[in-house]
Amino acid sequence: MPMPPPKASTEGSRDRHVFQEMGQIVRALETNGPQKPDELARLVGAAYWEPSRFDRALGLALADGLVYRTDDGAIAAV
Repeated sequence: MPMPPPKASTEGSRDRHVFQEMGQIVRALETNGPQKPDELARLVGAAYWEPSRFDRALGLALADGLVYRTDDGAIAAV
């Protein structure tokens, strides 16, 4: 019996590293409270991540409802 086709996705494939990166973002916010994106990037050490990994992980965390943007532009854990 043939396998069903994969589900359609607009976000592209997620690798296992992005889940770890999203977890780092959530833990940093839970520990330190809401942060501006630049400060959050510093807290998680995004300068040492591959280019645009932080923006991707943050975007996915926002899309998945793990974090949200406050009225003043900061990012907060749910």
